[in-house]
Amino acid sequence: MINSALTVGIRGIQDGMVGMENAARKIARGGVDGPQGTAGAGSLIEPIVDLKIYERSVEASAQVVKTADETLGTLLDIMA
Repeated sequence: MINSALTVGIRGIQDGMVGMENAARKIARGGVDGPQGTAGAGSLIEPIVDLKIYERSVEASAQVVKTADETLGTLLDIMA
């Protein structure tokens, strides 16, 4: 059970990092979409919001990993 929590947490961190990287790329391009290079004032809003969402996702997943690690440590202390 702890192993699956660790796996879920790590996977969440990985997915969040990929999402953050993609959002950061869009921001770095200045919100330019497509090969024609069309950009508008609102074209940066979505990737900035996505970046914050993925940031929170990574933070939540890291907390899952931390909690699973603490639980495992407690179980090992009890068994020792």
